[in-house]
Amino acid sequence: MDNALNQLRSKPGFFLLAGPCVIEGRDMAFETAEHIAKVCSNLGIPFAFKGSYRKANRSRLDSFSGIGDLEALKILNAVGREFGVPVVTDIHQPEEAEMAADFVDILQIPAFLCRQTDLLTAAARTGKTVNIKKGQFLSPGSMRFAVEKVRSCGNDNVMVTERGTTFGYGDLIVDFRGVPQMQEACKAPVVVDCTHSLQQPNTSAGVTGGCPELIETIARAAVAVGADGLFIETHPNPAIAKSDGANMLRLDLLDMLMTRLVAIRRTIDSF
Repeated sequence: MDNALNQLRSKPGFFLLAGPCVIEGRDMAFETAEHIAKVCSNLGIPFAFKGSYRKANRSRLDSFSGIGDLEALKILNAVGREFGVPVVTDIHQPEEAEMAADFVDILQIPAFLCRQTDLLTAAARTGKTVNIKKGQFLSPGSMRFAVEKVRSCGNDNVMVTERGTTFGYGDLIVDFRGVPQMQEACKAPVVVDCTHSLQQPNTSAGVTGGCPELIETIARAAVAVGADGLFIETHPNPAIAKSDGANMLRLDLLDMLMTRLVAIRRTIDSF
């Protein structure tokens, strides 16, 4: 599926990147994708399915990292073909770009790695859409340099994602001024990550916490300030999720949330 970014921007309003934190198995991936696809189809929201094929950034050595790279990538590819949507996954090292690009439509650069030139250019050279998450340590305006690295390879299919800024040792804060600032500085679509923005990292237990009760608050604000897209990790039962369950949206809550957000955007656009 070529030019996933154009597909996501094919309709007015916002688009959605959504799915589980990590691919845990085929059944869970398909259950989640089917539900999201139905919600988005009913509301006219362009949608890409998100799932990490491997989690490289883990606090503890014994944290779940994946079911195997090739198996997870094949599941992602099957989801995209079954539901006719783009799929997005993270890459962590330059040599992963070409491998992942054979299976997915959007390569995502994790926030901690957004300044890694070799990683950005490797992703760009695949020709796939590149989603760069803003580092928790970067200003909105500085993200233009990451975008320029992608475009220097002749790839203009790039977007950036706000996912919160480090606030002390164990919290994040979202500065919504960054949405229009990045839109202007990067000349690219800006996505707001409504779930990772609510993480509470660096806990003494070595497991990231979160505030999922505030997902709708972050999402409403993102839509209100004109974000081009939303990023929401969701799972049928976050309590038993193998990664980031503390800040994922329960899947059955997605329909009502998206309905409210579409209403907000339509109201704003009517003025």
